[in-house]
Amino acid sequence: MCIRDSAKLDSGDIPYPILVFAAVLPWQLFSTALADSSNSLIANTNLISKVYFPRVIIPTSTVIVCTIDFFFSFLILGCLMIFYGYLPSLNILLLPLFILLTFFFSTGLGLLLAALNVKYRDFRYIVPFLLQFGIFISPVGFSSSIVPERWQFLYSLNPLVGIIDGFRWCILTNHSFPLHNVVASVLITLLVLIVGITYFRKTERGFADII
Repeated sequence: MCIRDSAKLDSGDIPYPILVFAAVLPWQLFSTALADSSNSLIANTNLISKVYFPRVIIPTSTVIVCTIDFFFSFLILGCLMIFYGYLPSLNILLLPLFILLTFFFSTGLGLLLAALNVKYRDFRYIVPFLLQFGIFISPVGFSSSIVPERWQFLYSLNPLVGIIDGFRWCILTNHSFPLHNVVASVLITLLVLIVGITYFRKTERGFADII
């Protein structure tokens, strides 16, 4: 109860485990996909140096595998809903859009970090730090509404804010649609995806020589 009050999570009639798990799901998908994809090229050095194929397949397929694993984790949320007798609203039909948004953001950032990791090997030590820092600046254990109004715009520049708020809106019945955060997430995700693909394609020809 103290944790809930300190984090200012208004669960209303919604069971608290469902409230928290609705935010843990997208974060787990993103963090796992980013950690695996950013290290995917280094983990497949033998394959890259011996066989030619579009290198983008490696980090992208890693994100796809993590997305498939996500659906198994989603079954846990379904079991929680059944256990507590909780019935979500029709908003849950839009959940695939936010899953897709998480996929694109993870893919774009994963491509960028995977390429940087090949060129700068010590870069792999930065990724765990980014993930540890990211969970504290993302509304996983708290509601983004507790952020002061004057910092809301800056806070919305974290794409995970719109993604997590979107997940909660789809799953929970007492949350309003986070329009500004979602729009910011979509725009920044597109930017990250374009930058990630562009940089990856620009540097992939030299991967075999560097590795």
